[in-house]
Amino acid sequence: MKQNIFNRLLILLVLIGLLGSCKKDFLNRNPYTSLPPNLALGTEADLLVALRGAYAGLRNTDLFGRTVPVAGDLYPDNVYVSVKNSGRYIQFNTYNMVVSDGNVTGFWNAAYNTILRANNIINANVASSANVNQYKGEAYAIRALCYFYLVRYFAKPYTDDPTSPGVPIILSYDVTQQASRSSVGDVYNQIISDLTNAYNNMTKFTSSGQFSKYAARALQAKVYLYMANNANAKTAALDVINNSGFTVVNTSNFVSYWGSGAVRTDKLETLFEVSSDAINNNGYDGLANIYNQLGYGDLLCSDALTALYSTTDVRYTTWLSFGTRGGLPATFINKYKNVFGSADPDDTKIMRMSDVYLIAAEASLPSDETSARTYLNYVVSRRDPAFPGYTSTGVQLFNDIITERRKELAFEGDRYGDLSRLKLDINRSNNYPGIALTLPYSSFKRLFPIPQQELDANKNMVGNPGY
Repeated sequence: MKQNIFNRLLILLVLIGLLGSCKKDFLNRNPYTSLPPNLALGTEADLLVALRGAYAGLRNTDLFGRTVPVAGDLYPDNVYVSVKNSGRYIQFNTYNMVVSDGNVTGFWNAAYNTILRANNIINANVASSANVNQYKGEAYAIRALCYFYLVRYFAKPYTDDPTSPGVPIILSYDVTQQASRSSVGDVYNQIISDLTNAYNNMTKFTSSGQFSKYAARALQAKVYLYMANNANAKTAALDVINNSGFTVVNTSNFVSYWGSGAVRTDKLETLFEVSSDAINNNGYDGLANIYNQLGYGDLLCSDALTALYSTTDVRYTTWLSFGTRGGLPATFINKYKNVFGSADPDDTKIMRMSDVYLIAAEASLPSDETSARTYLNYVVSRRDPAFPGYTSTGVQLFNDIITERRKELAFEGDRYGDLSRLKLDINRSNNYPGIALTLPYSSFKRLFPIPQQELDANKNMVGNPGY
């Protein structure tokens, strides 16, 4: 009897503890069923298990599993929601965002949950070894990746005002902490620091499904580009081009490259991707299903983007097809061919070599137009053999590079970031709702709202104006 009373009291205390923690700041929430990090991660093997968990966090449907890459093309001007749809991402199509939006809240929560997992690995007190250094290097890169996307969606661009509110920087687990927003500049400095640590710690390449030394360096080149630090962006990009051993996919193997859902071990094109396979995937909520007509097929290519591709461009013939949906003409998107139920569902591409060459092209400007054209045409010549190559100069050359970024990285979530860092208005084609054809750079809607859940739980959190 005494034992039964004790057990009931113990259960009651646990329930009270759970109820009392329901409104704690999500940024520092530890899974209730897990051990504290200092107890759970004591060996090299523990770190490897934890690292797998961090990669799984990236695959969350509202992080890189679907919402983040979708937002990067739908919120600007590359894709739109068909009139015949499953009801997903309508708010991105109409610019009707609210602080309680489920996808935005999911993005915030999933990113910080994954940051927490990465922090636990980085801060683990495990004796140094080649493997431990590798695992911690990958964790640094994962943390940097999450912060890079958080600061781009929830804060002003670095190129606008690096002193403006960014997002909270959380580097260790402290359940009592209620973090305020660090400046945009501080967040970017943290990202650069993490990627430097990642680059210095990692020595191994396993597959495109895991961060490696040069995947981290490629991401760092992109971060520098977003900071308008062209000198460092070019240095990092050329380090990857000259020393990584990765190659750009060309016209002859373009179709097979995009037809495979498997991670790569041959260093062809993909430096890093968030992996899904037959067992570890998001089911019908995977990225491929929102695009492919064998899935939901809700997202269609805008007329403006379609018009940029020539009919001799392998991207045009491989990624696009034409028909009707909901009784209207439609350009279907076939970039992701392996929907749920395939032997290996498609992954989410994060860094590709083509992107690195385009970073090198843009970062060469304005002082070295010759190199800029060389890097630009290196990519274009492998997409459209009929195109003679760019010969433009000055502002036109810069615009050509941005156009090729749009074409090459379409449907991978890159467009929103480019328009933001360049402080450009969003002007959509008539495929979109009439109330959402333009979104000036000055609009408060260019930033996502800080989730109401976070505002309620954290007294130090300040929301974005306008919401």
